[in-house]
Amino acid sequence: MNDSAHNFRPKLPPWIRVRVPCGAEREHVEALLKVNALNTVCRGAQCPNLCECWHRGTAAFMILGNRCTRNCKFCAVGHVEKPLPPDPAEPENLANAAAAMKLSFVVVTSVTRDDLPDGGSAHFAATIRALKAKIPGVKVEVLVPDFNLDLAAMKTVLDAEPDVYNHNVETVERLTPLIRSKAQYRRSLDVLREAYKMTGGRIPVKSGIMVGLGETDDEIRQTIRDIRDTGAEYLTVGQYLPPSAEHWKLERYVTPEAFDAFGKYAREIGFTHVASGPLVRSSYYADQLADKGGIEKEVIGNQ
Repeated sequence: MNDSAHNFRPKLPPWIRVRVPCGAEREHVEALLKVNALNTVCRGAQCPNLCECWHRGTAAFMILGNRCTRNCKFCAVGHVEKPLPPDPAEPENLANAAAAMKLSFVVVTSVTRDDLPDGGSAHFAATIRALKAKIPGVKVEVLVPDFNLDLAAMKTVLDAEPDVYNHNVETVERLTPLIRSKAQYRRSLDVLREAYKMTGGRIPVKSGIMVGLGETDDEIRQTIRDIRDTGAEYLTVGQYLPPSAEHWKLERYVTPEAFDAFGKYAREIGFTHVASGPLVRSSYYADQLADKGGIEKEVIGNQ
């Protein structure tokens, strides 16, 4: 861990810039979230793209509360052993907010709820159904925890017919036990593999990793291969930015050229939809990634 609160994040390189200002649309999103008692991963995880996405009128909704039962060293979301029970009104409230934002593509993620028997899978399913009932033709991407590889929980979510099933591997195998609280690299790969098998690939499977935590380029390529071997077709690769001095140390800023190379490699081995760039996050321009298979360079900061 870092010794000083002043050097946990060295000066940003010129290729990482967040250019879109926060304006009236952000205020509109904030108001909708407050009225409907909703959380977003944008705010909870201190995403660097918050202003840009909210300015565009988009948000990644975070259900099941704002406190996680796990305490990963890269994540800004708060930790508690026993979070509050799920809010039964949340699925409908979220659907109302998404409709008011005129969204046609909605990303739904959550904290990890190891305290719940089903890991919160029924709540995910209820949220998907509420969205599809409220907004005709809406597409829903879910970014789910590992559910401790509970196949029944995974099936509950998949049976609700999300349009993309996403679970992040986050980092390379060597760093996983050091960084990801209670998570296991191979178990995350099994989650992707089982999700692909359950629908025969009918529902696209997606995963993502962060770079700059101390891994090597060879380890990144191995992780990309491991994810592809599960059947996953969508991939995101983004720069790790520590939320505070108490989080895992930033080891390097990965260059745009390296991100381009990782994206090129992922496509060469069979990924159909790839976003690889400094500001890429799991839900960043998820609609564009799902529709077009990629994100334009000017969007992701590769200048």
